Amino acid sequence: MSYSLQLYTLRNQIQADLSGTIRKVAEIGFTQVEPYNFVATAQELGAALKDNGLTAPSGHAPLLSQDQDEIFAAAKELGISTVIEPYITAEHWQDAEAIQATAAKLNAAARKGAEYGIRVGYHNHAWELESSIEGQTALEYFEGLLDPELVLEVDTFWAAVGGQDPVDILTRLGDRVKFIHIKDGPLTTDTKAQQPAGQGKIPVRDVINAARSLEVGVVEFDDYSGDIFDGITQSLNFLNSGSAKATERAQA
Repeated sequence: MSYSLQLYTLRNQIQADLSGTIRKVAEIGFTQVEPYNFVATAQELGAALKDNGLTAPSGHAPLLSQDQDEIFAAAKELGISTVIEPYITAEHWQDAEAIQATAAKLNAAARKGAEYGIRVGYHNHAWELESSIEGQTALEYFEGLLDPELVLEVDTFWAAVGGQDPVDILTRLGDRVKFIHIKDGPLTTDTKAQQPAGQGKIPVRDVINAARSLEVGVVEFDDYSGDIFDGITQSLNFLNSGSAKATERAQA
């Protein structure tokens, strides 16, 4: 398992200076990033990643509302092996028929992605956990409709805001979860109040341990009231200190 940074965290900085921002991410110590909206910036982003020795194992792109061939071609160019649908609005999670339709569309996207050698995933917000379908959360109902090759990226913060214990939800979703978003703070929709990992209400280390097939833990802030580069540095330091302690325990 490794750590990455969702570049949406630095959207304002990237808009002002993409290459300089990517360089700073590398200097902080990240070796991987998760791009968003990467079709529009593929050439410049690809050069910046290469120049700074960064890779992008996953990326966010609106597969269900934009040209999938264009997305998968850009992903292949950037070395992104998993493309994740980042956002499907709340009204699509209120009844079984709507969720079935979304699952069918994502399954079709995954078949197209396979033609490019790319895996497809889905990333949740709070409403997939707030809504209940046939006695389970909408996210779990949705997971049961997905083809085997699809994966989930569970945003553990929004799962908690949605009223679920993120450790429990990860345990129930099992091996389907290959990525998680690691963010912290008070369990509210006030994104400015988000905090570096380990400083809020999310039991970050327990969450990571609960994702038993985890490939990448992705640091993200939706927003932050402090210096964002300091915020992501604090998050990475917290995560790396946990990895160091785990290694020490394994060697003892």
